[in-house]
Amino acid sequence: MHLPLSLTADRIQTVAPPLPQALAQPLPKTLAELHPDLMRLARRLAGSEAEAQDLAQETLLRLWRRREEVAQVSDLRAYARATLRNLFRQGLRRAPHLPLEEAEGPSVDPEVFGTLALSDLRGAISRLPADQARLITLVMSGETSPAALARQIGCGVNTVMSRLARARAQLRRDMDLAPGAPVASLL
Repeated sequence: MHLPLSLTADRIQTVAPPLPQALAQPLPKTLAELHPDLMRLARRLAGSEAEAQDLAQETLLRLWRRREEVAQVSDLRAYARATLRNLFRQGLRRAPHLPLEEAEGPSVDPEVFGTLALSDLRGAISRLPADQARLITLVMSGETSPAALARQIGCGVNTVMSRLARARAQLRRDMDLAPGAPVASLL
């Protein structure tokens, strides 16, 4: 905005348009005087001191950005309070969020999912034929040698291998895993 200049013989003087009654003093000073009043209102509306400060500062920033319009307002205090209330309402319409330091932990213990998966696996093993269930249980306990498994159950190594393959295939189907899913994803 360009201000007209008034030239006199001994000096150059800037002639500003007259300020409305509400802005009889510079706008920054007027806004600074509104800050305590806006903070009181923001504290009543907001859930925390930090949120109240953000709300009051955003209101002052919005008023500053619209200083041309604000200069024409007759009751700046009422206008500023209405702006703050509108900003608060806009914030309520947005998705609620919690600052990280105030956020609670997960609503469900992360171990619950592992416990549920293990329970499902035990149920699927119990539905296997007894000889396959026994082999899978031995593998889960740490025995991985087909020869050692064959000795423990009293049959041949090839029989152990085919029973384990059938048991794993059935578990994959029961657990909704892909046919080639690794065995580790079962346990």
